[in-house]
Amino acid sequence: MLVDHRHLPDTDRTLQNFQQQPQNDLLTSSLLPRLHQLYSDGLFAIGHDSGIYWRQTQPPLDGCKAPDWFFVPGVPPMLDGESRRSYVLWQEGVRPLIVMEFVSGDGREEHDTTPIKGKFWVFEKAIGASY
Repeated sequence: MLVDHRHLPDTDRTLQNFQQQPQNDLLTSSLLPRLHQLYSDGLFAIGHDSGIYWRQTQPPLDGCKAPDWFFVPGVPPMLDGESRRSYVLWQEGVRPLIVMEFVSGDGREEHDTTPIKGKFWVFEKAIGASY
């Protein structure tokens, strides 16, 4: 069976940065009017603090990174009438165009280029986000 967003964990139970939710809300609300103009068919998805599964692993969360905010053009915002629990790259086939991380502390974790483990490496190389 090919697993999808309903079968994968949708949280790793880590805490968020205090400012993260307001930043996500501000970014999304600022961009939505223009995105609706550019994508009048409504085919785009915005995720924040939700996982992008980029490879199948055991445990599943080892193949997932959860950026603070991301945008994927050309996909429906919901799947089969259900809200997305995560974004499953091998199922969707469309890579996120933009992935954003709000830097916490000194930014070391967000800029980590360690192959397979580091956030920056996964976002740039494995997920293949353009920006």
